Amino acid sequence: MTIGEINFDGIIGPSHNYAGLSLGNIASSTNAGARSHPRAAALQGVAKMRANMELGLTQGFFMPLDRPNHGWLGALGTDIAGAEPHMRAAAYSASSMWAANAATVSPAPDTRDGKCHLTPANLITMAHRSHEWPGTLAQLKLAFGNSDAFAVHDAVPPTFGDEGAANHMRLCDHHGAAGLEVFVYGTSGGPFPARQHIEASKAIARAHGLDQDRVLFIQQSETAIAGGAFHNDVVAVANENVLFTHELAFQDREGSYIAIREKMPDAQIVEVPAAAVSLSDAIKSYLFNAQLVTLPDGGGMALILPTEAQETSAVWNWLEQMVAGNGPIRRLIPVNVRESMANGGGPACLRLRVVADPAQVDSRFIATEEKLAKIESAVSTHWPEALHPDDLAKPELTETVRTARSELLKALDLEELD
Repeated sequence: MTIGEINFDGIIGPSHNYAGLSLGNIASSTNAGARSHPRAAALQGVAKMRANMELGLTQGFFMPLDRPNHGWLGALGTDIAGAEPHMRAAAYSASSMWAANAATVSPAPDTRDGKCHLTPANLITMAHRSHEWPGTLAQLKLAFGNSDAFAVHDAVPPTFGDEGAANHMRLCDHHGAAGLEVFVYGTSGGPFPARQHIEASKAIARAHGLDQDRVLFIQQSETAIAGGAFHNDVVAVANENVLFTHELAFQDREGSYIAIREKMPDAQIVEVPAAAVSLSDAIKSYLFNAQLVTLPDGGGMALILPTEAQETSAVWNWLEQMVAGNGPIRRLIPVNVRESMANGGGPACLRLRVVADPAQVDSRFIATEEKLAKIESAVSTHWPEALHPDDLAKPELTETVRTARSELLKALDLEELD
């Protein structure tokens, strides 16, 4: 058995639109009412997956969820024709594309029973995301259906908001070794809500059978939340023994670092000072919403960043100085995910990290060049070229969106998800 990291990217769905539904997400709010480009968005996502594979990384994918969600609207006593615009937009939301919010994952080396555990996020703190988890759960149960290797749990009860791996980090000597799992929760954030509840994180740690001596619960900075860091992965990211973080990421900065080093003395903390890169620039550029990955064959670590980071001078100057030094991060790889960025999700938002043996995953969810070509063909043929939030009221859009998804499922032999 060969355990390694697999990045599962969410394929951007045909109803990708800018309705501005996510309070606290500055990009989403800023671009509310703009015209989106679902076809270009999905193709940008495929290009990112292909580029990762060319780096030698193992790549997976998840399907878009069925939209609009008629069942959710029905439970609210309405339908797609009669719903108010904000509720119609919530039913059409393609936000499952951000797979970092799909689930929290504890790899087999960390768990009591030696299985990889996954818990889908309940996402109750945002209406448009609150109805994702049943579709996500169905997909996780299919992709990780090998019960000898995986345990897929139900979502945490909705009393406590859980937004998944975007608020969870893992530090370890290497991916196959036992790790330190760091759960980051919020309490308040000025005008914006804190989304991750500490009790949800504790429940997941218990359900996954984690060693409590190898778990930390750290509070996200209220300043970061108020500044637009609605998830921890907007201000911090970890990979193997490296934590790459903004100075203002955690409420108790020094205490958090001490706690991490006590449990993992070999941890390397690479901190970006606020004096060099302001919190505003970090959030605008999504510097930390990057994929921090270990390159194969001794290539060191690389940051797969949005091109917006390259275009923000303070951010790029600091990064170039960092890689010129002798630190653990050796390469900067900008990628174009502008359509996702305009709605508040960078490269890291688009993927869920699962440390497992790819041979134990349902092979239909593991990317190959042939499958990426099939995805591109379905997207180019069936995805709308452009969508305005007003278009969501058009009756014909429902059939367009549902047909597009069905054709993709058919192309990838995943029709049981239809």
